[in-house]
Amino acid sequence: MGWRDRLFGPRSASTETRNVDHIGSLVSWSDPQAMMQLFGVMDRQGTLPTVSIAAALQVPAVLAAVTFLSRTMASLPLHTFLTGEHGEKVDDEQSQLLSDAPNEEWSSFAWRCYHWQQVFTGGRGMSWIERVGGRVVGIWPMDPAKTIIGRRDGRKYYRFEGREYPAADVIDTPFMLKADQLGSLSPIVTCNKAISLAIAMADFAGGFFVGGGVPPHALEGPLPAGPDAYARAQADIKRAIDLARSSGTSFFGMPPGYSLKSVGSDPDKGQMTEARLFQIQEIARAFQLPPVFLQDLSKGTFSNTEQQDLQLVKHLIGQWAKAFEDELNLKLHGWRARKRRVKHNLDGLQRGDFKSRIESLARAIQTGQLMPDEARALEDRPPDPNGKGAQLYIQGATVPLGTVITAPIGRAANDGGAPPLNDNEEDPANAGNDPA
Repeated sequence: MGWRDRLFGPRSASTETRNVDHIGSLVSWSDPQAMMQLFGVMDRQGTLPTVSIAAALQVPAVLAAVTFLSRTMASLPLHTFLTGEHGEKVDDEQSQLLSDAPNEEWSSFAWRCYHWQQVFTGGRGMSWIERVGGRVVGIWPMDPAKTIIGRRDGRKYYRFEGREYPAADVIDTPFMLKADQLGSLSPIVTCNKAISLAIAMADFAGGFFVGGGVPPHALEGPLPAGPDAYARAQADIKRAIDLARSSGTSFFGMPPGYSLKSVGSDPDKGQMTEARLFQIQEIARAFQLPPVFLQDLSKGTFSNTEQQDLQLVKHLIGQWAKAFEDELNLKLHGWRARKRRVKHNLDGLQRGDFKSRIESLARAIQTGQLMPDEARALEDRPPDPNGKGAQLYIQGATVPLGTVITAPIGRAANDGGAPPLNDNEEDPANAGNDPA
């Protein structure tokens, strides 16, 4: 009888066969990699397992990236303009499909948020366009997982819920197209190893702190004879540990000849904290996000955090906004001689603090770049009720170099058009008079 039999009792023939079939033939207890495979950390090929979208969203960094990007893109104002010289803003029924509600069931924010969630998880966001006599009357989201994309006679088509749509009637935003121009790549599936490693480390940390999986300590010494004796020894040691914990003492007694030995890897020696922090940065790279937007401020300073904010708009949000604008312009307004264009307003993301914003608007008004009414509109305020805000202004002292002022200004108008006095000249009318 071996020591396992003395501890756990004799095994039946059926139990022995089951253990050999499902464990003994698969793992070698002296092989750490096989042990990791047994406990589900690695698969049979010695690699981390492929993760699903649902499992990936349980990683806080992935969830933060998807929700941040989708909600940011959905919250951008989306307006329709004429393509003429002045490009005036249009506010009619078709433009309201984008800015207010694409149909009677979805708001604009909810529709676009769902669209971008599919882009940053499954790798594709799609919606079909409802037309009546060539007029767009609705936009409806599609489930990419239930949509079949194919090509017939060189033309792309989409099959969803028993209906087939031509490419001209489907708004399609892929994360990255495959070489066949039909399939798309998902950021979660493509970078599943980095996400899977984050899941494995989270599972290990959870098992370590709650005492699951491999026990934190093992009793070392002569094994008790029989399962009853082993159970009694285990109960005695547990009682001693509980007594030491409740009494606040720093040690407890151990039976003669026995000692506790730590089992497993020390998270501190394995640099668990640094590794988990690095996985946040890896996930940020997968979504091209500055790490500060995943709440990673380990390398953040006052200056580079502000620069990451600018980088977000210039090199990420602006690119996705352009992709969505071009798709909407193509599918809603045609590809030839279109009279309208769709454009996001990125100014909201680039706003600074209130003081800096007001100072910049004042400077734009004083230098003739903005009308007062335009500046008020940027702050969601009504136009000037006196009607003087619809013109450009410039400071009187700001003139081209070498310009001679000939128009009467101030008191000079009462002197027959004489040039105004400066601070260093004396008024002839007051010459010889006491200033008092």
